[in-house]
Amino acid sequence: MERVEIEGKEPSPPTLLSVTSAYGHFTAMQVRNGRTRGLALHMERLASSNREAFQADFDSDRTRSLIRHALGDAADASVRVYVHRGDDGPITVVSVRPPAEIASPLRLRSVSYLRPDPRIKHVHTDQGVYREAAARAGFDDAVLTAPDGRISETTMANVGFFDDAGVVWPDAPMLDGITKQLLEVYGPDHGVSMRQRPVHLPDVETMVGAFVSSARGIGRVAAIDGFDVDAPQERVNALRDVYAEVPWDEI
Repeated sequence: MERVEIEGKEPSPPTLLSVTSAYGHFTAMQVRNGRTRGLALHMERLASSNREAFQADFDSDRTRSLIRHALGDAADASVRVYVHRGDDGPITVVSVRPPAEIASPLRLRSVSYLRPDPRIKHVHTDQGVYREAAARAGFDDAVLTAPDGRISETTMANVGFFDDAGVVWPDAPMLDGITKQLLEVYGPDHGVSMRQRPVHLPDVETMVGAFVSSARGIGRVAAIDGFDVDAPQERVNALRDVYAEVPWDEI
């Protein structure tokens, strides 16, 4: 099951030409039984990015309708909502693929790179180059770092760390991921404390472990460069239990 719709219609040559610009933004969600976690956060992400990228308004009700239309009879799916620059204003593209879960454990390779305007989930930036280079070197992904060595995020997810007090999110320019935001809201109520502070690459040695978070869930990180950061399974399970308690919103 793979489907793409542009403004609620199957692509045709004219409509494909209308979205050839690589400039735009998107959000990615997992759908189960026609529902997704953090729907309001996804809509706010698209709305704020629309304002910043295109100085344009955003219709969340219409966007939800486009998602439902693209899903059709599919109850479970991986969905992406893209907003591209068009000649007459932003163009919404919805892609539907089979549902997916995060693969782990992951081995990450550090690179000195930050996405431009990292608060926006861009359609295309250069992080994919570093992801491919990491894969060729035998890693699963790259972890992006600032010029001063602060860890920010991976090319596709947020990265967090465990220490004796709880969860540490890196304080660096990054995308404030939907799953990260949900964990920050629900974690403390389930006994998982969370805070943010700078994490430099040498600090990794002092951590109890590391993980990544995305719409696909929570994944263990086994190593960053040569550092072993494989967390105790119970710490990862506790975080997954928090995420499992997040309610699913009807699209």
